[in-house]
Amino acid sequence: MSATPDAVDSSRSPAAGTRGRWRPVGLADAKITGGFWSPRQQRNGDSAIPSGQDQLEKAGNLQNLRLAAGIGEGEAIGPVFADSDVYKWLEAAAWEYGRNPSEELLQRQRDLTAIVAAAQREDGYLDSVVQLRYGDEGRYKQLVWSHEHYCAGHLIQAAVAQVRCTGDRELLEVAIKLADHLVATFGDGKTVDVDGHPVIEMALVELYRETGTTAYLDLARWFVDARGHGIIRNHGHEPAYFSDRVPVREATTVEGHSVRAVYLAAGATDVAVETGDTELLESLKRQFAHMWSTKTYVTGGLGARWEGEAFGDEYELPSDRAYAETCAAIGGIQWAWRMLLATGDASYADAIERMLYNGFLAGVSLAGTEYFYVNALQLRGGAHADNGRSPAHGRRGWFDCACCPPNIMRTLASLDGYLASTSDGTIQIHQYAAGTLTAGDVTLTVDTAYPWDGAVGITASGPIAVELRIPAWAEGATVNGKPVDAAGYARVDAAAGEVIELKLPMATRVVGADPRVDAVRGCVALERGPLVYAVEQADQQADVDDLHLLPGASVAASHDDQLLDGVTVLRTRGRAGAGHRDAVWPFATDSADGVADEVDVVAVPYYAWANREIGAMRVWLPRA
Repeated sequence: MSATPDAVDSSRSPAAGTRGRWRPVGLADAKITGGFWSPRQQRNGDSAIPSGQDQLEKAGNLQNLRLAAGIGEGEAIGPVFADSDVYKWLEAAAWEYGRNPSEELLQRQRDLTAIVAAAQREDGYLDSVVQLRYGDEGRYKQLVWSHEHYCAGHLIQAAVAQVRCTGDRELLEVAIKLADHLVATFGDGKTVDVDGHPVIEMALVELYRETGTTAYLDLARWFVDARGHGIIRNHGHEPAYFSDRVPVREATTVEGHSVRAVYLAAGATDVAVETGDTELLESLKRQFAHMWSTKTYVTGGLGARWEGEAFGDEYELPSDRAYAETCAAIGGIQWAWRMLLATGDASYADAIERMLYNGFLAGVSLAGTEYFYVNALQLRGGAHADNGRSPAHGRRGWFDCACCPPNIMRTLASLDGYLASTSDGTIQIHQYAAGTLTAGDVTLTVDTAYPWDGAVGITASGPIAVELRIPAWAEGATVNGKPVDAAGYARVDAAAGEVIELKLPMATRVVGADPRVDAVRGCVALERGPLVYAVEQADQQADVDDLHLLPGASVAASHDDQLLDGVTVLRTRGRAGAGHRDAVWPFATDSADGVADEVDVVAVPYYAWANREIGAMRVWLPRA
């Protein structure tokens, strides 16, 4: 079946909720056409997604599905969750087609979808690695680690994206058949078990939204409520890692493996919204608030520990050993987006902005084809790359555990769908990007150089009420010359042809950390607009490891079109070499001081570090 964008689902949104306070403006009606994000999306579509398929071929992920389909002979290759990376790629390709239709990309999807469909068992089961390694008798025997539901969830998400963006139903039929198999297999009176890695919850709710089949919503709710009741412990595993220690409704924070935790919370939010479960939603509000106030890096990064890729304790946020997995930032964005649509609380849009511009964007190179798995906030000079995911390696073209690259691809391809929402004839603009937004028969044209410039011009083709997010950092913002409050939405009733002029102050901010964040006590970081800045060795006169910022020193901002794809650079003054220097013993009395030379300090956006060379870098610097 051939389809054009006009023939398919106009919502084209990754989370097309049917209830909640606001409805997302999908890819059909939200289009980024220029500015900061446009070249990043173009590189993602032109280079990253095609090369991603090549990488999946080289790594054996596609061969696994061919073997499961009876094409050729051989053994399964790679991790047990290898199928999930294929499905994330398919989802990315679908959103990219919805954003920028291409017959070549459509054919790539159809060819790969045909292999996936052929690999599916008659009863709906599908997991190529389990099928090849363990046969039918091995199904769900090690669900704690097998990722069978996790792979199913990503397949379902890809299928929903594909039907919404291309009109093709083949992958959706595979997803429905697999979901029906899960409904017949799991739940009360059936198999009582949960996957060690959540994501099926989000996927089942979205499939319910697409098909109207309530059994999928019911199973998603069952999976959410089944956690925290000893299932993982009965398998002989520590439950905290799997977000299974405390029932979701009773949890007060997130814990354990960071990606697992935020994926579960996002799925639980979907369940709460679609079932009208206010108790569950209130619990999720508390969990998000606690995560944001005690377990989130200044970059929006999530996950403090390499051990278990996990959240740490409250205020446990080491800079040099930060894990802050790129997938965790993506999951955090997905959760915050669902909370925003459910509640209308601007703080969730602020959280998305911080994660998007910093914790997420640092995970991909300016070229768009190299990736960070781990996003540390400090790298010492001469650091040894002792792990395949170490930032000291620099960004890499692929990983043995390749969850992050296709996750980045699908996020960039669907980014337009996170810009705005509507309700009762009003459009809310949450993220500022040059392009167009359409609500009903009115189109808004957005003109901005954000995040470099805080001026946003919005022209309405017809009368419409517009609500503009004013970030919490934007004290002194104005709309049409009138002051507006930060940390909320400013409403304008626009007439046809009217230009709304939003001005967000872009003063540099010197921020400190809560003193309970021991790792950076006495340190400061630089921010401007939505961006967190980093001091990178390539720009410094002195060793980054020795730099201290001068208290009260002015910070100047200037834009450099030639540097790092074009960035606003911050310049201030600091000291180098301050403090005790003893080659024999590094500890001394407080009175011991060394020579301290005053030097220039240059900072670039954190997302852009490691695009020239791999060297020392710090987000947090001590005061001189």
